[in-house]
Amino acid sequence: MTTLASEASSDALYLLHEGTQYQSYHFLGSHVEERNGRKGVNFAVWAPNAKQVNISGSFNGWNGSNHQMSLADGVWTLFIPELGESTLYKYEIVTLDDECYLKSDPYAFHSELRPGTASIVTSLEGYEWQDEDWLENNTSNQFLHKPLLIYEVHLGSWKRKEDGGFYSYVELADELVDYVHERGYTHIELMPLEEHPLDASWGYQVTSYFSVTSRFGSPKDFMYFVDRCHQKGIGVIMDWVPAHFCKDAHGLSRFDGTPLYEYADSRKGEHPTWGTQVFDYAKPEVLSFLISNALFWMDVYHIDGLRVDAVYSILTLNFDREEEDRIVNEQGGDENLEGIAFLQKLNAVVFSRYPNALMMAEDSSSYPGVTASVENGGLGFNYKWNLGFTWNTLGYMKKNQEERSSQEDQLTNSLLNAWDENYILPYAHDEVVHSNKSLLGKMSGDDNWQRFANLRVLYTYMMGHPGKKLLFMGNEFGQIDDWNSKTTLEWDLLKFEEHQQFEHYVRTMNHFYIAERALWELDYEPNGFEPINAEDKSDGLVSFIRNAENGDEQLVLICNFKPETHEGYRLGVMRPGRYREVFNSDKQEFGGSGVTNDNTLVSEEWTCQDCQHSITVSIPPLAAIVLKYIPSEG
Repeated sequence: MTTLASEASSDALYLLHEGTQYQSYHFLGSHVEERNGRKGVNFAVWAPNAKQVNISGSFNGWNGSNHQMSLADGVWTLFIPELGESTLYKYEIVTLDDECYLKSDPYAFHSELRPGTASIVTSLEGYEWQDEDWLENNTSNQFLHKPLLIYEVHLGSWKRKEDGGFYSYVELADELVDYVHERGYTHIELMPLEEHPLDASWGYQVTSYFSVTSRFGSPKDFMYFVDRCHQKGIGVIMDWVPAHFCKDAHGLSRFDGTPLYEYADSRKGEHPTWGTQVFDYAKPEVLSFLISNALFWMDVYHIDGLRVDAVYSILTLNFDREEEDRIVNEQGGDENLEGIAFLQKLNAVVFSRYPNALMMAEDSSSYPGVTASVENGGLGFNYKWNLGFTWNTLGYMKKNQEERSSQEDQLTNSLLNAWDENYILPYAHDEVVHSNKSLLGKMSGDDNWQRFANLRVLYTYMMGHPGKKLLFMGNEFGQIDDWNSKTTLEWDLLKFEEHQQFEHYVRTMNHFYIAERALWELDYEPNGFEPINAEDKSDGLVSFIRNAENGDEQLVLICNFKPETHEGYRLGVMRPGRYREVFNSDKQEFGGSGVTNDNTLVSEEWTCQDCQHSITVSIPPLAAIVLKYIPSEG
């Protein structure tokens, strides 16, 4: 592991002020070290506009008058002997107006459990990692041609203890990791784990970007969690929030008595809806802070990638602003040119050090080239969340059968632009909270059977649709209520047969997805997909072909979004030969009606749906089937 040397050289400070110091956490913050034979802690903080900065902590009765720091090149420093790990501290900021207040350390590695707000001196060295095999094997083609099946988790509500308390990182390292591994997921995506004051923000309003939240344990406990994931072959993605930060008094807001981390112009520096402040992407030291932080989670915690939150709000100056408050850039547009440059620089730096990192944009805009390379004018991410797919498919599934007949484009339009970006198809937490209903609760239907059947056909459609996959926790067993971050998931539902069957269906589908190369190998190449019967927009049937790279493996997917069974349905196929049903969401073991195709289907030279050959197939109600082409022997 890289040693976190704390003393800043003049070169390191030069790079900090240039905006290219990408390991600023090595010397800013608090670091346990030895100087002149004496052990102690060195403190360093960037606060160029403060009149004075002192160290205040548990060791001096929270009176910093005897521990005044010295200023050099915008950075205040002080070495205090005899201090060690677990010391609680803050920076006592004296402003140019002679105001005095306490601030947490922006570079602290650990923080007090809320409602405490002090920083904690913590060493990140000494953990013995056991994930060498994962790191050595995680070197090929960035997952674009690999399966990517993500389980999104909020650690505080996946499960709770009987007394309502949280499971620790160490406890989750066993129970959650085994759960995810058994169900075939390739990655866990963790909602933000940087320290935050309010549970209800779910981690999206951060006060300490270098502190893994103390809600679930210590930094080394979290290292153990990531290590355990990697030993089980599971990658770890963390939601990361460089778009804004909260205004809490102990955090980054007006850190040295001036707008230091945020834009000074409140029109640029605040998100009115969220009540948060916006990073000043034009300030070099802020760029050093943010890019160092992104790398920090990879350097120190072996995180495999970041899902960058609220990218749209970084791209524009007028995110969620009233018309009268709108502003323009120097070119007359509303793009935040500094924010765009930051995202390009972020991705360029991350991939220069971690070529196989997963950098995912949660972007609700139509900004072009999110996953195009920086060299070609793009933002440089390797994945973008396809929120249009999410909103449109769920909008369709809410409709009753009469409405669906004229709205099938809402379901299938995403197939027309599936290659515009490297998309991830997310059914994420935002879709199942704040009275939005769970995914099961969104499904139309006259009874529970239809609602479960609708959800099965939707999931199978997502599995076959080009793009990688993400599912939020609880939706794998048919959670009924909205997600509630204050309590546990509805695990008691698994006492009921229909939820057991649905959980069995999702588990089976996941493993089927992983096993079939045609479902992921050519996700981002048009020759990996062929439509069938695309002209008819009213029959509720969506059929298409997925191809593997070798040209031999081919799957035919037929999704029926109406409750009618089609016996003897003639379907055009591209290749003459035999087809075998390899997946069916209507199996009785999944809770379906049991309409299956048990015999091998042999094509006939019978023109159908613009194909010279066709097969006859039984299509179950509100269900999806997958047929696999069987190449001729010899």
